[in-house]
Amino acid sequence: MFALARAEDGTPLGCAGLRALGDAAGELKRMYVIPAGRGTGVAPALLEFLEQWARDRGWTRLRLETGLSQPDAVHFCTRSGYRRIPDFGTYTGLESTSLCFERELTPVL
Repeated sequence: MFALARAEDGTPLGCAGLRALGDAAGELKRMYVIPAGRGTGVAPALLEFLEQWARDRGWTRLRLETGLSQPDAVHFCTRSGYRRIPDFGTYTGLESTSLCFERELTPVL
């Protein structure tokens, strides 16, 4: 699944993708918001959309990886309810460059 956030005039502001990991889990991939869209609510709206898409498919958790040199991404992840986990999948063994996070997806009533 790939999502694109656009301004009212159609200008792309951000994007992100999800991929299935199995066992009702998915991975948030390549989330990016252009500099002009940062701090405007684009990233939280994009994340909320993707999390709901995942819930609708029965996924119960999302994981993601970001780099140690991405402090804004780490702050966004933790502020959004993601918690640090050991490296997973292809990121295993990259502790010197990677930080992995996970969030349990609770059903929205």
